Amino acid sequence: MNTSIILVLFWLNATTAFVGGGGGRPAIAGRGQLVQMQATSTTSSVYGADVKSLISANRARIDSLASISADVSEITLLRFALAFPNQAEANRALRDTVAWRKGVGKSIVNSAAEAVEKAMIGGGWDNDAVRDAAPHAAAINRYISTKNILTLSSDDGGLVYVIRASAIKDKELMSRVSVSQLVDFFLYVKEVHSLIANARSERSGKLCGVIFANDISGVRTFPDRRFSEALTASSQQYEKLYPSMAGPTMILNLPFVLQAFVGLIKPLFPKSVQSRLIFESAPILASLKELTPLSTNMDSRKSFLAEVKRLQLKIMK
Repeated sequence: MNTSIILVLFWLNATTAFVGGGGGRPAIAGRGQLVQMQATSTTSSVYGADVKSLISANRARIDSLASISADVSEITLLRFALAFPNQAEANRALRDTVAWRKGVGKSIVNSAAEAVEKAMIGGGWDNDAVRDAAPHAAAINRYISTKNILTLSSDDGGLVYVIRASAIKDKELMSRVSVSQLVDFFLYVKEVHSLIANARSERSGKLCGVIFANDISGVRTFPDRRFSEALTASSQQYEKLYPSMAGPTMILNLPFVLQAFVGLIKPLFPKSVQSRLIFESAPILASLKELTPLSTNMDSRKSFLAEVKRLQLKIMK
């Protein structure tokens, strides 16, 4: 197989582990942005659906889940009810999540809540308060920035996570942190994402989701094995701890040599992703040397979001 094909396949494997708030504002990546690493499961068919109607339609399952813990919000219970095929699986997943939040994940959960509260003092959004409070931020934040990962708000109130994995100096990053430290960082960001996405869903009355825009531009080397391991571990955790968050998944700007292999590449993704997966070109995104202009240049951001909306409609047809 052509070396370039192998390289992209390795990066696709890493990129599928990226996941993805902002209560109207981006949070976490670089200044004024949110970073999260990619998704593996959700019910994209309810993306943007009316929350009250969903709760009413799933009332019995939600009430059953509520008996597990009185500390879980109704919007979170709804997400668990939607994500699992039967009540037993939903109950088991929620019990595991509650145990994690009260046990090994407690410090992450508490830090995220405190950081988000601090960030919103005065009615604005101090992204540094959230960014700097992330586990191992001093080592990781220099490698995760608006150059390679950021989050934008779409016109319909959803979130768009843009990831250029090849722009992350993953080998340098993994020379400074362990796999477990990077997993903690990603889980913290996922918790921040959950807090803000749920708040936005409650405020708007529409179930917010996350569109993942994975840019394959610039693939030159194999991803670091430990980097991929951390992404995979955090992605598996995300699927269980934060269900029904992920919306459409877009693989953008696939090299021409690989476009003929899309039929072979798609089965490499989890089945839960395949139904909302699309391989397309994104000229606006491809024209950028780095992703930062999407957060600083209104024209670039507007053009790209229009591009994403067009692709989103294509998936939903």
